[in-house]
Amino acid sequence: MAENKRDYYEVLGVSKDASADDIKKAYRKAAMKYHPDRNPGDKTAEEKFKEAGEAYEVLSDADKRARYDQYGFAGVDPNFGAGAGGAGYGGFGGFDGFGDLGDIFGEFFGGGRSRGSQQSVPRRGENVMSRLELTFEEAAFGCEKEVAAQRIENCPNCKGTGSADGVIETCSQCHGTGQVRSVQNFMGMQMQSSTTCPTCGGRGKVIKNPCATCKGKGKVRKTNRVKVKIPAGVDEGQSVRVRGEGCVGANGGVNGDLLVEISIKRHPIFTREGTDVLCEVPITFTQAALGATIQVPTLDGKVDYEIPEGTQTGKEFILREKGIPEVGNSRRRGNERFTVVVETPTRLTKEQKDLLRQLEGTMEQSPKRKKFLNNLKDFFD
Repeated sequence: MAENKRDYYEVLGVSKDASADDIKKAYRKAAMKYHPDRNPGDKTAEEKFKEAGEAYEVLSDADKRARYDQYGFAGVDPNFGAGAGGAGYGGFGGFDGFGDLGDIFGEFFGGGRSRGSQQSVPRRGENVMSRLELTFEEAAFGCEKEVAAQRIENCPNCKGTGSADGVIETCSQCHGTGQVRSVQNFMGMQMQSSTTCPTCGGRGKVIKNPCATCKGKGKVRKTNRVKVKIPAGVDEGQSVRVRGEGCVGANGGVNGDLLVEISIKRHPIFTREGTDVLCEVPITFTQAALGATIQVPTLDGKVDYEIPEGTQTGKEFILREKGIPEVGNSRRRGNERFTVVVETPTRLTKEQKDLLRQLEGTMEQSPKRKKFLNNLKDFFD
């Protein structure tokens, strides 16, 4: 028989100097891959599962591994003088109770022991989302708004128990564990599995007179209205978190949170870049040429600003600390950056046109225009 066997190290895909943890991890991987429950009717997978179990039974035991390393398969043959003490690979060294490998096979059978124990563990409620549209000014300076969002709450009629009369019994099938166990014989091995109890759905409790309002679930969906303080400086797409206003927790767990996602209405004058406010201010040709005191809109109202003579269209000016407050520090504000746009006169009268032509005739060419005309001449010559 030994002639047809593969080397145990080869079976698990590990080197001969592999650590105990490496061997355990390799076996875990092979067992999950070739387990019969995952490969029903596959004889090849069945044999590989058996082969991996045999290899692990030997290599996970320090004495057996030493004998195998020295004598090969004969060293772990129960009939060999220096054998394995009659244990053989079939027993798997107490494998019927799973020992420290229960977590491996728990994955095959819907969570094993851990899922039942988690049924009564306090769990935090889920977060809920809501959207809120603000004006530009509300987002800049903050405000208080009422927000509506649907969330899961404890049923008010049964107070979250799910029972109309308050009577809740321990499940007779799983005895309150939420899990049922079964034992299967597989190739000489006893395999235990745990599955969610079909009677109580894993809750460990049975309600014989369910609440009519929540249908025995203990939870209902309701629209919750809550006042939310919007901090100054909040921006498009950001969220404001309101602690404890989400879905109710399970088994005494804390509630989730309400997350309010912000959207901001388009403003007719201002746009935003970080904490800076941007806008365009139209000025006349005369104001641009001669300079002037103009009125500039800000979030705090109009302010007077002196623009110098000869101002060109597209010139940007800065009003310090006239922008948007920083979130969390309303005393620090960004700037307002306004750009002037020189408006070209239209629908001029004949007299106005004549005056402009006279003005044109008295003006020298600007350095920029001179350079452009010279370059243009060079290009076509």
